[in-house]
Amino acid sequence: MLQQNASTCAVILAAGEGKRMKSNHPKVLSKVLFKPMLRWVLDAVCDAGVQKLCVVTGFRHEEVESYLQSAQTELADVYLTTALQTERKGTGHAVMMAEEFLKENQGGHVLILSGDAPFLSPELIQDALSLHRENGNAATVISAVLEDPFGYGRIVRDPKTGLLSSIVEEKDASQETKKIKEVNSGAYWFAIDDLLSVLHQISNDNAQGEYYLPDAIKLLLESGKKVDGFQTTDATTVLGANDCLQLNQLNAIARSRILDQLMAEGTEIPCRDGVIIGPDVTVGSHVTILPSTILTGRTVIGSACTIGPNVSLDSVSVADGVTVRFFCADHSRVAASPPPFTAG
Repeated sequence: MLQQNASTCAVILAAGEGKRMKSNHPKVLSKVLFKPMLRWVLDAVCDAGVQKLCVVTGFRHEEVESYLQSAQTELADVYLTTALQTERKGTGHAVMMAEEFLKENQGGHVLILSGDAPFLSPELIQDALSLHRENGNAATVISAVLEDPFGYGRIVRDPKTGLLSSIVEEKDASQETKKIKEVNSGAYWFAIDDLLSVLHQISNDNAQGEYYLPDAIKLLLESGKKVDGFQTTDATTVLGANDCLQLNQLNAIARSRILDQLMAEGTEIPCRDGVIIGPDVTVGSHVTILPSTILTGRTVIGSACTIGPNVSLDSVSVADGVTVRFFCADHSRVAASPPPFTAG
């Protein structure tokens, strides 16, 4: 975990239904590598040193709240609360529901982000906060450059200063603005006092009749406050999932990254077919992983092990030097094999 930031907090927007998922569960509980997207976000925020969190719930809020209660046991040092958005009227409206939480943390800085964007890293959160503080910004928008920016709000910068001058949504963008490839990730750092000063000035005077958080950026700029964008080189930062096809794409990205990292660290994976390893799995040195191996939860693989083929382990601890194949277990321990019996 990175150094704790006492003057920071976070509001995680998790009220959406996700109709295109065609699921009877809240979208933020959809899983990437068997881990809810919301938990990816919670872990990233906490690992960035932010220890005060408010999750804005809405659709089937009881499920999200129940999940958060179970997660709290693993996040013992984190202050975690919720705010209910009974009507989904946009991102700005969702933040309004967390107003009391913001007031409790006045004088500090708040990270506002979506609960269904699992690839925002702790390092990126920290780097954006550093720029936000050093430049005395009222708001800092985390942005990314996409080859195909269609559908995203464009970051328009002042040609003289390079500072952010506006965020223009796709539907409002001119043909020239649509050529801009820098887009809004939907994650922001705000100075809380500045955000509170404009929060209730956000209007719903638009075709959807909703309150949009990017309008707070516009209001801060109009009041003479300093706003900037922190551009990341990781285009996956902005990715979320609105349907099961997009969720599959997130799974593919996460799976590939984890396997690449393990192999770079010395894990032998001679064939990637059917090998799925979750983000919280720990693999020791000199390990070989064979096809059709699924490792999830907080599984720990010791050193000098061979795992697979056809193995499924969920939160299992495997001792050093063990070969596991054609085996399924969860929440247990696989001890080292006893030495072979030798007749006296």
